[in-house]
Amino acid sequence: MPAGATAGVFCASTESSLRTFQQARGLRPTGVCDEETWRAIVEASWKLGDRLLMLVAPNLRGDDVAELQASMARLGFDSGRVDGIFGPGTKRALEDFQHNCGLYVDGVCGADSVRALQVLARQTGTGPGVTVVRELETLTSGARSLADLRILVGQFGGLSALSRQLVQGLRHRSATVVASDEPDAAAQAAAANRFAAAVYVGFETQSTDAATIHYYAVPQFESAGGRSLAEAIAQRCASLGTGLQPAVAGMRLPVLRETRMPAVLFTVGPVQNALDEAPELVRAIIDALEVWATGSPLSTG
Repeated sequence: MPAGATAGVFCASTESSLRTFQQARGLRPTGVCDEETWRAIVEASWKLGDRLLMLVAPNLRGDDVAELQASMARLGFDSGRVDGIFGPGTKRALEDFQHNCGLYVDGVCGADSVRALQVLARQTGTGPGVTVVRELETLTSGARSLADLRILVGQFGGLSALSRQLVQGLRHRSATVVASDEPDAAAQAAAANRFAAAVYVGFETQSTDAATIHYYAVPQFESAGGRSLAEAIAQRCASLGTGLQPAVAGMRLPVLRETRMPAVLFTVGPVQNALDEAPELVRAIIDALEVWATGSPLSTG
């Protein structure tokens, strides 16, 4: 219980502790225990070895899964991004790990697999692991163009006019693009995964004038592709002299966590501000995506 808190009472001390927890988990520090925060609290309660980890529907989620993924990645077994979700990629990596360790190969992380991971972990460092290396290699392994990209453009509430302009602009540059107006973040992420998108770009609004471009990051992992795209968009917004001067922040927001490709979520402030800046904002994002795709230096012109 937080110091100064009263049992059974949601007081100022409890709210402060909740904000601290949200901040540490890469969630918005609202001080409100909404559904997203409650799920994060439950997931944080699991430690590797507390339960059997296996592929089930719905997928198991928790810090124990994230620890398993991060440990395997440091050993060279790529389960995809460290998202704390035990999906097919995690099962395949676990089976590969079990096979290489001479364990019974069943794709279930039990006591034997945990012990093997712990023994081998003492012989490895604390680097980012094979998943980050693979993503960086993908970004630097040869020039691409917008025409090579499959892009899903999403928006959450009141920004369909902005997302449509971006979709049209990208199609004029020969990119393969689909749009999603699904209000649920998990539904948008699932649509991007089904589409096999190379990148996800989403928009949302907030009441303040501040603008932020979010990419996926947790203590054990950050999306190198998402970060580089977020930084490219922010730089291009600044060089074009738009009224938006976005910050860049790594977070664990649902749409960033559940997409399997590099993803950015642009929080653009009040709807009208975003719509007023739409032409310049669309140009900035298209230019940044082209830079991101080709790996070319970003022009300030």
